[in-house]
Amino acid sequence: MSEEALVPVKYPKSVGFIISNEFCERFNYYGMRTILVLYLTSKLQYDDDTSTVLFHVFTMLVYLCPLVGAIVADSWLGKFKTILNLSIVYAIGGVIMALGAVPVLKLPVQAVTILGLVLIAIGTGGIKPCVSAFGGDQFRLPEQEKQLATFFSLFYFAINAGSMISTSVTPILREDVHCFGDNDCFSLAFGVPAVLMLLSVVIFVAGKRLYVMKPPAGNMILGVSRCISQAISGWRRERKTKPKAHWLDYAEPAVGSKMVSDVKTLLKILVLFLPFPVFWALFDQQGSRWTFQATRMDGEIFGFFIKPDQMQVVNPLLILAFIPLFDYVLYPLLSMVGIRRPLQKLTLGGLLAAGAFLLSAFVELKLEAVAPVVPGPTTSQLRIYNGMPCDYKFLTEFPMSDMKNESHVPALGLWMEREVPSAMLTSYRFDASSADPACPGISGMIKTMPGKAVSYFIANDRMHEFMDSPEQPKLGNPLVRVMLNIPAGQGNFTIVDAANTVTELASYNTSQLITVARGKAVLALNDQVVMNLTARAGGVYVLMANGNFKEGFNYQQHVVTEPNSVHMMWQLPQIIVITAAEIMFSITGLEFSFTQAPQSMKSVLQACWLLSVAIGNMLVVVIAELKFFESQAAEFALFAGLMIIDMFIFMLLAMRYKYVTHSEEGDPEAGEKSVRPNNEQMGQLPPAAPSTPQRIKNNEDHKETTTATNGVTNEAYDHNEEDMK
Repeated sequence: MSEEALVPVKYPKSVGFIISNEFCERFNYYGMRTILVLYLTSKLQYDDDTSTVLFHVFTMLVYLCPLVGAIVADSWLGKFKTILNLSIVYAIGGVIMALGAVPVLKLPVQAVTILGLVLIAIGTGGIKPCVSAFGGDQFRLPEQEKQLATFFSLFYFAINAGSMISTSVTPILREDVHCFGDNDCFSLAFGVPAVLMLLSVVIFVAGKRLYVMKPPAGNMILGVSRCISQAISGWRRERKTKPKAHWLDYAEPAVGSKMVSDVKTLLKILVLFLPFPVFWALFDQQGSRWTFQATRMDGEIFGFFIKPDQMQVVNPLLILAFIPLFDYVLYPLLSMVGIRRPLQKLTLGGLLAAGAFLLSAFVELKLEAVAPVVPGPTTSQLRIYNGMPCDYKFLTEFPMSDMKNESHVPALGLWMEREVPSAMLTSYRFDASSADPACPGISGMIKTMPGKAVSYFIANDRMHEFMDSPEQPKLGNPLVRVMLNIPAGQGNFTIVDAANTVTELASYNTSQLITVARGKAVLALNDQVVMNLTARAGGVYVLMANGNFKEGFNYQQHVVTEPNSVHMMWQLPQIIVITAAEIMFSITGLEFSFTQAPQSMKSVLQACWLLSVAIGNMLVVVIAELKFFESQAAEFALFAGLMIIDMFIFMLLAMRYKYVTHSEEGDPEAGEKSVRPNNEQMGQLPPAAPSTPQRIKNNEDHKETTTATNGVTNEAYDHNEEDMK
């Protein structure tokens, strides 16, 4: 051993900049992604289906761009320049998102948001395959193999820390901070992650003089594409004159026998990848459909309110607990009943995902049973609020229930009809009179409009018309409508919510709709409490008052829409099951891919893994656009059924697959052997990637895989696939 080999190599200082950069970047991505669908519905006024489509199109782009990023890094710019340039694009996208959420700037919010999302997708997707591999380039191998393993543990800890902190903090910034006159602050919730992304660029550039930068060495994705194209061309030319055993053999003169052999092995594995997108279609709905589901649920626990978008943090927390549990408890138990092979675990993981969606369908049925009635395309709603101090008797030909011919609406009372057949705008004559001579008679027209909730507020000598809001609030926060029949100059009315936000109220003939924080809301006159209201998530309330200082004031409250009654903890079973499914499907799938792929094809296989994620999100987009069902529960059941069918197809494909092992030299002819999945050989598995509690959770990163792996050893790549988000 040479004297130089005895000298220990110092741990590269440059990795500190790379790890810090990754923490900031993941904080930005997950912080923005956590609140995205709620922003699309509440601020951009998209419906749930359109918001779901935009969310999954964005996610699809995030997982398509790594293919481009890997090719650019390995064939043109190199890792450093690719990371730097795309990080700048990424940071610009984050800043644009934050600026678009500032209402005083009056930007075209929808266009600005779409532009920001596209830039973020290009940025995060483009750097995804480069950052961890660039960190691996900083080490001298094989002298620093142990230090390299430590780096990847720290790297993925940074991913996990950034994502969990942002997933917890960003919803708090969104809801608990109020800015620009709104009861929320999306601009700050987007702005803080954007600042972290700008900081990540600064940190990355600061370490430039310390980095080891390896030149581009070519990308295997392009090599595989060339092999396949040469094989197709050769097959067309020579299939009749020079027939060969396999269609890929026609590429051998152009690319060599080893490349042909490796591509054959690659394609055998990729056949098994065909059912994978359906799993990702289910898994990624945690950030869209399941978040919408949580907005219609009650998150109060012992006085603390869980925000609907905060439920997403449960998944990474469970992953950290489940990985050692599965490695040391569940997998040994499964092996006792014959479930040992990776493809068996993959199948079980897919079936668990189907079970999670059946559970979500069950929860959705509970929500639909208590959902408020809202106007449909051919129905209308009608409400009459009596703001006068005396009862009114109505005479009308309104063709519904007790309103027909004659009805009484008491003082400060409410009359409503939730389902009025109304295919078109229809008006009805009415006469309202009171036995109290202090209250004048009123005559006029009331109307119904298809798809609308038309309401009237009786104040003084007329009925004031407005459109009501019976649907549950999009963000889950309660709504309070205040209607005051108070003469001007009678004092200052305010409403103060649980967050101490004070809203001043006009005193005469007003109908103001206010979003308040969950908890106690107070109606005050000249800073004196006159009425208390416990505002619960999802509820729509009405506070009514009439009178004056001389005769006194009267107050009454009504519930237009009942608050959320199904607790958010009902989502825990489906989250637990989808997390278990993720460990058995995602981690096992990556380990299977790593052990089965030839050394030269590992990066290509991981690129195809990311591509399956993108296709899965496209599947959600297609189903959301086709709108097979009006019921969300039925759509969840559809996804569960697709997953079960998908796993049946996967089992048929898996039964035909022959496991292989590869020699350390990577010679497929010398080192491969078939391992048939029969009963006698069930325990003879190929060597698996290390199964250790150090594996970090991947959540939406889906293992933060590296397709740009030039200069990273086999051991380094193994750790690289063990992403914990």
